Amino acid sequence: MPHSSAVESRVLLKRLQTALAEPLGADAGQRRLDRITAIVAEGLAAEVCSIYLRRGADLELSATTGLNPQAVHLIRMRVREGLVGRIAHTAEPINTKDAPRTRGFQYFPETGEEIFASFLGVPIQRLGEVLGVLVVQNQTPRDYTDDEVHGLEVVAMVIAEMAEFGVFTGTSETDVPGPHALPYYTKGVIGQEGVAEGHVLMHDPQVAISNPVADDPAAEQARLAEALEGIRAEIDEMLGADYLADGGEHREVLNAWRMFAHDKGWVRRMQASIDAGLAAEVAVEREQSETRARMSRVTDMYLRERLHDLDDLSNRLLRRLTGAANHNGDIPEDAILVARNIGPGELLDYGRALKGVVLEEGSVGSHAAIVARALAIPLVIQADRITREAVAGDHILVDGDQGLIHLRPEDNVAEAFRAKIDMAAEAQEAYAALRDKPAVSRDGIRVALHMNAGLMADLPSLVPSGAEGVGLYRTELQFLVRRTVPKRSDLAALYSKILSSAGDKPVTFRTLDIGSDKVLPYMKRDPEPNPALGWRAIRVGLDRKGVMRMQLQAMLRAANGRPLRVMFPFVAQFDEFREARAHLLDEVERERKLGHPVPDSLKIGAMLETPSLAFAPDQFFEMADFISIGGNDLKQFFFAADRENERVRRRYDTLNVSFLTFIEQIAARCDGHDTPVSFCGEDAGRPVEALAFIAMGLRNLSMRPASIGPVKRMIRNTDVGEARDVINRARRSGEQSVRKELMAWINARGIPVA
Repeated sequence: MPHSSAVESRVLLKRLQTALAEPLGADAGQRRLDRITAIVAEGLAAEVCSIYLRRGADLELSATTGLNPQAVHLIRMRVREGLVGRIAHTAEPINTKDAPRTRGFQYFPETGEEIFASFLGVPIQRLGEVLGVLVVQNQTPRDYTDDEVHGLEVVAMVIAEMAEFGVFTGTSETDVPGPHALPYYTKGVIGQEGVAEGHVLMHDPQVAISNPVADDPAAEQARLAEALEGIRAEIDEMLGADYLADGGEHREVLNAWRMFAHDKGWVRRMQASIDAGLAAEVAVEREQSETRARMSRVTDMYLRERLHDLDDLSNRLLRRLTGAANHNGDIPEDAILVARNIGPGELLDYGRALKGVVLEEGSVGSHAAIVARALAIPLVIQADRITREAVAGDHILVDGDQGLIHLRPEDNVAEAFRAKIDMAAEAQEAYAALRDKPAVSRDGIRVALHMNAGLMADLPSLVPSGAEGVGLYRTELQFLVRRTVPKRSDLAALYSKILSSAGDKPVTFRTLDIGSDKVLPYMKRDPEPNPALGWRAIRVGLDRKGVMRMQLQAMLRAANGRPLRVMFPFVAQFDEFREARAHLLDEVERERKLGHPVPDSLKIGAMLETPSLAFAPDQFFEMADFISIGGNDLKQFFFAADRENERVRRRYDTLNVSFLTFIEQIAARCDGHDTPVSFCGEDAGRPVEALAFIAMGLRNLSMRPASIGPVKRMIRNTDVGEARDVINRARRSGEQSVRKELMAWINARGIPVA
């Protein structure tokens, strides 16, 4: 096939299809690979055709026509090694008529390839993952044409699809392992603690096509055209909706989808793949694979977002072609959702039907992580290759306490995991017995334990957890999961239900904390070099007074004469708190003049999340009715370590001497002004860290509901005075952290901390 055309490509694919359908005996996998190399070599008038497949981190020569057959399964190379390794690394073809002089060339004498000058290699890839490399070679110098490159890429795509379908699987040691058959283990990042065992529910469409070759190209073109028209109409309908009239980021995404859906180059490439012999779904996947390969090489965030938009659009197109939806309501009882990424609204759609969530991307501060924490669903993020390895229905173990994922686990792993679940269940029974008992240490220190919340669904946990109230209610979730600004009346009704559900227990509402990693879909976002230190939280509220005013009015009306506690987030300066407090008091006076009932008790506080606020004037501590230390943000600013950055965030220990001394100073300053102070954040729910905070003088902690039991049990079994003595000795020793000495004392005393 020296002048490869679309028609000739289809002829080549038909020959492959026929050959691969033949029964070939016990070693069918190897025989099929051998048949492919022979057919492709003949079709492209090549003297050599070789297939290199990934085996772990290596590429193995798995089949060849033209090279030394003794080298098959013996030659292995690392990714980036030689021309083949370079193709695997870049996911881009190499076409040269002088291979020995091409950058990266490496000679393997066992193959006998020294006589072949011309070289054309293309990646065998599926959905952005390179599974191997397909190569043709000739002795005489030869420029392979664009048609020949395209034809070889089409064959490589078919090989990838057939590998996914298990066509090359065999039983011998040299055979390709069956796809999605072996156990898979990966360590991700903890998004929400907890453990779960269940079966995989895939969020994104999975397409494994037994016949990737188009029997009727015209019919496949018609299917593609119909699917494209469908998504174009769907996007236009969403763009025409009233809730997008004011623009915002959501509209920008839809406009990007619309642009790509009408992009002639994108459509033309998929049509060309169908003309070359691929089924419509495979043509879309081929284009999606190349998009994901480009995505991995792009560092510009704007371009990466646009490539993400194109990837999402390809998923929508695949759903239309396959008739699949995100999920059809038939969610298994033990479903664990696996996705590349997911929005907060989509996660809420699944709700508590899920036992766990595993994401290939995401961050600890993402909207999905916030929702998972609110729903108390174990979440692991940045789980490498999980969407590639997992198949719907796979047995999966999620250890959110350590960020571990076991897919298709071996029996001994599953048994050990179930033992951990049983131990956790036994511990929960012990915590339940402490529900109505106070958190008082052996030396008489009384600690108030409150829970964090962000959804109405959290409130049923208030009584069973033993929490004394809601120390932090995150109001931004109601804004994040909607496409428009919520109405004041809707917020007032929601806040009223929250107060009613809490009964006589206090609820502290934090005003809208947006910006940084929490961006509203309808709010235009200006690029910032460092969003965590940028326009966020109270800064947004003071600049956009209309939104703050509306939310404060909703809270006042929800209280309807009942006590109300309001807290402003991310206060860095006294003036910010003074101004925000004045706005709230103005709204109280306005409500009174309108004849509306006002709270019979109003407490106004601030979150101390920046070191600067700890050194505010005395007047701040006198004016604030209460202060909540926002541990998650404060720690990252104190250590200058982004909590989203895995390379640095784990280098800094909460029990660092400097940080504990800082917490001690804050507690002492608040005590000096009789200002109640609490610690709110993930560390408050970790018994060892909680003990250190109590020893530093804190008497109020706010955490997720599931952490209250372990922390209360620890407090009731501890002498805080002794713990403080241990910490002071460790501080005097010059050690950077007190953890080692504190843990040694805890273990010696047999204090339960898990």
